[in-house]
Amino acid sequence: MEILQNSVAVCCAVIFLIYAWKILNWVWFRPKKLERCLRQQGFTGNPYKLLFGDFKEMMKMANEAKSKPIDFSNDIMPRVMPFIHKAVKNYGENSFLWFGPRPAALITNPVIIREILSKSYIFQKPPSPPVAKLLVQGLATYETDKWAKHRRLINPAFHLEKLKHMLPSFYLSCCEMLGKWDKIVPSERSSELDVSPYIQTLTSDAISRTAFGSNYEEGRKIFELQTEQAELITQARNSFIIPGWRFLPTKANRRMKEIAKEVESSVLGIIRKRIEAIEAGEASSDDLLGILLESNFKEIHQYGSKHGITLKEVTEECKLFYLAGQETTSSLLVWTMILLSKNMDWQVRARDEILQVFGKGKPDFDELNRLRIVTMIFHEVLRLYPPALMLTRITHKAAKFENIFLPAGVLLLLPAISLHHDSKIWGDDAKEFNPERFNEGVLKATKDQFSYFPFGWGPRICIGQNFAMLEAKMALAMILQNYSFELSPSYVHAPYTVLTLQPQHGAQLILHKL
Repeated sequence: MEILQNSVAVCCAVIFLIYAWKILNWVWFRPKKLERCLRQQGFTGNPYKLLFGDFKEMMKMANEAKSKPIDFSNDIMPRVMPFIHKAVKNYGENSFLWFGPRPAALITNPVIIREILSKSYIFQKPPSPPVAKLLVQGLATYETDKWAKHRRLINPAFHLEKLKHMLPSFYLSCCEMLGKWDKIVPSERSSELDVSPYIQTLTSDAISRTAFGSNYEEGRKIFELQTEQAELITQARNSFIIPGWRFLPTKANRRMKEIAKEVESSVLGIIRKRIEAIEAGEASSDDLLGILLESNFKEIHQYGSKHGITLKEVTEECKLFYLAGQETTSSLLVWTMILLSKNMDWQVRARDEILQVFGKGKPDFDELNRLRIVTMIFHEVLRLYPPALMLTRITHKAAKFENIFLPAGVLLLLPAISLHHDSKIWGDDAKEFNPERFNEGVLKATKDQFSYFPFGWGPRICIGQNFAMLEAKMALAMILQNYSFELSPSYVHAPYTVLTLQPQHGAQLILHKL
């Protein structure tokens, strides 16, 4: 018995030592080793602080920045990414930060960023925090072969020919928004209006129709729940949470789990109804869900179930449709209206082009593609106010770029906004609104340098890029056909990020009915 007790004690001691070593390695030895390696490669940053790294200072600076609006300026990086702005100011472009025990190297060299984004199998996205999976997974979070399979099955839904069939849905959603504005703004008079919630409703309505064939009222609950979930997850990620914290029955944790179940149940209900309709012999719909299901059924029929995706995975892709499909377009449209309110000459030029191309009539696909000035304006808005400020990747194994060696386990921060605002690339007016720089296209504007990627780049470029741009063109064309607008004195300039870059306090404009 004594021998058995001694053996158990020895086993327990060994297990304790193993786990103690793993914890010490995670919180101290490994971070210090990575720090030495980064400094040897010419990167500089704050010394590592046990467990927290730069996290506390990051959150303090982010909260301070969020509490104070700024003068109207397109130099927004000090507000939207204050800690990275400070790191570059203190240490230069080759700097690193600490996200807890993991170092993150700031990569601003266009050549290196291009290489990283072009090799999606080597430089993958860092694993999403478990709490983020309660919001959405799908194509945006998958990697390697699983990502390739989902991308292949979803691609048909975003072919231009399919997008053409979605224009009537965009048009109807825009008509409904303008109908609401017409009730608020008297004929030939002016009214102040925060256009931000109306634009969010417009883009949510459009994704409801184009993804599921339903109208906004049917999808309203999903949209509201996902918006609430995004806020809760942002709050959770902005607090230092110890491992296992998400399992505690806190009020926020319980609510996040409730929302996840409710959203999944609602989306799953829509999918099952559609599958039942297909099995009953009804024609497949031309919305995103119908195309995805058709693509999936064909793949399974031809190659077997392993080549298709499960009902759970279809549900996650639909949740992603809902979220990404409205957030990106909403961000683009609201900042376009704000910037055109400050630059009335470009608003006039855009309206003149729209009236010249299709007058007061209903825009069609070919006419929307002829809107050259509107396209230039959108490119400039995306340059100054990209929906996603920064992309992240991780080195799963050691990587060498030019004369830089990075060890495995380092986060790579690819700040789109830094390159988009770089005066060395764009000139002395880099932070000014000047769509003319895109007069001869993106390549000429960037001087053939890789410095503009509002929708990402490479194999993982945003699959919905054409969808977002087409919807935005339709919406802006119809707005400019019916209204002129200027910035209200009550507007407060406060860009901030929840999921995408949005105006924190709304977009108060004075609308003039034409």
